[in-house]
Parts: sequence; structure tokens; C-alpha cells
Amino acid sequence: MALTDLALEVIELDQKIRLVHELDEHVLKCVRDQNGNHVIEKCIECVPTEKIGFIISAFKGQVTTLSSHPYGCRVIQRVLEHCSDELQIQSIVDEILESASVLAQDQYGNYVTRHVLEMGKPHARSQIIKKLRGKIVQMSQHKYASNVVEKCLEYGDPTEQELLIEEIIGQSEENDNLLMKDQFANYVVQKILEISNDKQREILLNRVRVNLIALKKYTYGKHIVSRFELLSGEGA
Repeated sequence: MALTDLALEVIELDQKIRLVHELDEHVLKCVRDQNGNHVIEKCIECVPTEKIGFIISAFKGQVTTLSSHPYGCRVIQRVLEHCSDELQIQSIVDEILESASVLAQDQYGNYVTRHVLEMGKPHARSQIIKKLRGKIVQMSQHKYASNVVEKCLEYGDPTEQELLIEEIIGQSEENDNLLMKDQFANYVVQKILEISNDKQREILLNRVRVNLIALKKYTYGKHIVSRFELLSGEGA
């Protein structure tokens, strides 16, 4: 398979196309294979989109399953990066959006969701954020979904950022304390401190101030204390 990878990089285009068509009927099997997935990735990277339509077509109806697979998630990300056919890209993105909430919580799917948030069109970003709203506090405490929440905060437009931050800091102060001590959510709180407007940041800093002594007792709370001291200029 390593030889096939190399060949796809160096041989002439017509030879690449002939080589790629040998994979027809075996695309999904290759994607799930430890070595075969690299060949599919190389095809997507090195061969023009119009010549590998059969590869993209093989993913139809399978995108959620592939995004949740250790090799499949990499292949789907390569498609998002290199496919130049707008319709094909849209059909892939639509399937990701349909399962955005499930993929956000998946060990591998969260990478695909984050990829769309970082590189996708504003509409796709907004759709993911819309799917996660109402569950942001719960998602922030999840090992994988918390990474997706951070990307939502980072790449959302100002209105979306404000709504997400409101959902987190607009809930009870008891909840804040829990999030600040949480091993995953504390990173979300740090991201809010980084991107929020002055008013939101002040609300959050005041809440940190109230819980300062308690937070110092927790490993993850200490991260928030450090960020607090940096932003407020109030050293311990």
C-alpha cells in the first residue's frame, strides 16, 4: 500500500486515474482498512475530483458511520479539504450536520465536526451551533464534545458567541462553580474568558472571584484561577 501511495504522488495523471479505478467496488473496504485508508486519502489529495466521483459516491448514506471510525474520520476530513465539487461536498456536509450532536460526542466524530466549524461555510457552522444549543452546559462537561463547544465559541459569529456564552453564564452560579472545576468544562470557561466581550468577561470574572478559594483546591479549578489572575491583575 505504501508503494501505491508513492505511485499516486509521482505517476502521470492518466496512470493515476487507471490506478484509482482499480479501487472501484472496494472503496468502503479500503477506508476501513489500516493501510487501505491511506490509499483512499492519497486518491482524494492527488487526483482531480471529477475523476474520483465513484469514491465520493460510495460515502453517500455512510458519512456518520465513517466519521465515527478511526480511519474513516480522516478520509472524510480529506474530502472536505480537497473535493472541488460543490454538490458532492454539500451532500457530505448535510450528513454531518444531520448527526452533529452525536458526532460531537464521538471519539472520532468530534474531529469531523470541528473540521466543519473551522473550515466550513458560515451556514454549516450555524447549523452545528443550532443543533448544540440548549445542551451546551452538558456538552462542555463531555470529554469529546467540550472540544467542539470550544470551536463553536471560537468560530461562531458575534451573535452566536453571545448566545452560547449566555447559555453558560446565564444559568445558576452554582453551575458556574461546577464548570470551573470540571476537567473538560474548565477549558470552555477559559475560552469564554478569551473571546467574550467586556460585559460578559466581567460577569464571569466576578463569579470566579467569589469562588476563588474553593477553586484553588481543585486541579482543574487552578487553571481558571491562573487565567483569572492574568486577566484581572489580582495576584494571589
